[in-house]
Amino acid sequence: MTGKVVGDKMDKTVVVECVNFTRDALYGKYVRSRKRFKAHDATNQYKVGDQVEIQEHAPISRGKRFQVVRLIKKFVQE
Repeated sequence: MTGKVVGDKMDKTVVVECVNFTRDALYGKYVRSRKRFKAHDATNQYKVGDQVEIQEHAPISRGKRFQVVRLIKKFVQE
């Protein structure tokens, strides 16, 4: 899954928000749903705003079931 890092305050952990667009069965309009996952970041290299890819992993802690696989796009502030 791909998503955007929305939190990096924890040690070796980032919060990644994944956005999904699904079509409503009755009205036909697209509905946005978002889900946040805690992902393992061993080197603390990912910062807020980065686009990353996460992958499911065996449980690392109580709330962490994912790990960051790679960086897709670095956040650049204007």
